[in-house]
Amino acid sequence: MSAGSPRGAVVVASNRAAAGVYEDATGPLIVDFLQAQGLEVDAPAVVPDGDPVGDAIAAALAAGARVVLTTGGTGLTPTDRTPEATRPLLDREVPGLAEAIRAHGVAKGVPTAVLSRGLAGVAGDALVVNLPGSRGGVKDALAVLEPVLRHALEQIVGSDH
Repeated sequence: MSAGSPRGAVVVASNRAAAGVYEDATGPLIVDFLQAQGLEVDAPAVVPDGDPVGDAIAAALAAGARVVLTTGGTGLTPTDRTPEATRPLLDREVPGLAEAIRAHGVAKGVPTAVLSRGLAGVAGDALVVNLPGSRGGVKDALAVLEPVLRHALEQIVGSDH
């Protein structure tokens, strides 16, 4: 990819992966996806749930990321705080994208997809989307993002549609 390619970033919210209990398997899927979309992407930032997620998103935005995809921390457990860490960083929410991700999971036979509290929104000139923490949930979410990502990035900076 050229040096002029837009940047993407991946933030993995997982207390256990951040502590080295196991190796994260979702971040690399997202990195591969973003690279296939023509974005430059570094290795995922693997951080504990909660405030470190917001800090990692903010750092990615400050570094010029046009897309920040998070994985994990969107469920109902007490440590699932990714939406709460994401919301203050957003200028505008894009609820249809988050709803489509949930609906796609349900349509694929995963009724628990409705329990995901993930957000999608615009922060400056970047798109930020919270993906579920499972490999299947990530794959489903990426299938929803694939046909709309480039268009969303163009619209955010005011390109005609």
